[in-house]
Amino acid sequence: MRTQAPSSASTLPRRDLTTLLLIAAIGLFWGGNWPAVRFSLMDIPPFSLRAIGFSAGALMLLGWAWLKRWPLTIVPEERLWLAVSGLFTILGFNLGTAFGQLHMPTSQAAIVAFTMPCWALLLAIGLLGERVTARQWLGLGLGQAGLLVLLGPAAWRAGVEGLAGPAFVLGAALSWALGTVLTKRRGGWQGHPVVITGWQFALCALPMIVLAALLESPSAPANWQDSTWIGLGYHLVFAICLAQMLWFRNVNRLTIGQSTISTLIIPVVGVSSAVVLLDEPLTFRLLLALALILSAVAIVMTQRKPPP
Repeated sequence: MRTQAPSSASTLPRRDLTTLLLIAAIGLFWGGNWPAVRFSLMDIPPFSLRAIGFSAGALMLLGWAWLKRWPLTIVPEERLWLAVSGLFTILGFNLGTAFGQLHMPTSQAAIVAFTMPCWALLLAIGLLGERVTARQWLGLGLGQAGLLVLLGPAAWRAGVEGLAGPAFVLGAALSWALGTVLTKRRGGWQGHPVVITGWQFALCALPMIVLAALLESPSAPANWQDSTWIGLGYHLVFAICLAQMLWFRNVNRLTIGQSTISTLIIPVVGVSSAVVLLDEPLTFRLLLALALILSAVAIVMTQRKPPP
């Protein structure tokens, strides 16, 4: 027993360090994706950008599953759930955030999108029969307060034009929330998460390819700015490929609390990187809205279930 104790103690810090690095990597990669997408949109229209991203995601994830020899087929009873949840989680969210960033600052878009856990909680009341505690109602209230602070009176006075961007991103958050709740409602998925997500990317890529061909005429890649290439490269390599693979490969290593921490990093990185890279103003209103929504999400996502 004494000879095993030092070995166990020596491996614990290493495991903790690996977990910490994993959390930081996921938060940094997905948080930095916000300005990366904004740079990409300077030369690539939204449908074309999502067609490229979804196609790359499908090839990466399904190719990885094929190399690992995981079954690529989806059982019939899961196909409709896969399609519907994927359309909300992937297509609705990514398309809404792309159009939203064309109508509002990226730093603000990152904050609005991160209200998703609050909307998921509300949807879970009706679709999953979950009960909301007083603490969670507090979190929902803080989230709404954060949205009101972020939009401010100027957005409301601007009418449709001022609210277009927030409406797109809020719709994206609602779509992500609904897709998440539907995924949980299905429960007991037989397919591997990498395979399921790969097919969802492939399914969502099809309408984007069609809409991009019919409605958009992007400039030739030879005319793209250097910042567009850098943003697109970051988006494909770090957000679509690497972060997704890290999440699915190591999801079993993370507890719920650790997963919460990794998601809390995303809007912080998104806001700070937009301020630094896109020269967006860092105002007291922006910081207050970020603090309110981060508090709301922390309260909602860290609620412990009462003992039976």
